[in-house]
Amino acid sequence: MNNKVFIIVQVPLIEERYEVYIPIGKKIHKVASILAKAVSELSGGHYPIKEDATLYSKVTGKPYNINMTVKETDIRNGTEVILI
Repeated sequence: MNNKVFIIVQVPLIEERYEVYIPIGKKIHKVASILAKAVSELSGGHYPIKEDATLYSKVTGKPYNINMTVKETDIRNGTEVILI
């Protein structure tokens, strides 16, 4: 799985966390959109799908640049991110 990284996604809105693999070649805005849809399905619709879902670094609290690919960020195996 050299083209994917394992991350932990925390979703404060529904007080849940998920462990997922994401592709390193995708842009952050696409990954956030895919994660929002997946979280909505996994939560039985408790998390509303948002077109402008954003990923934040749990360490810094800053949003990831939506135009960068995962590989271009500091996201690595085991990174914890927040989905809002």
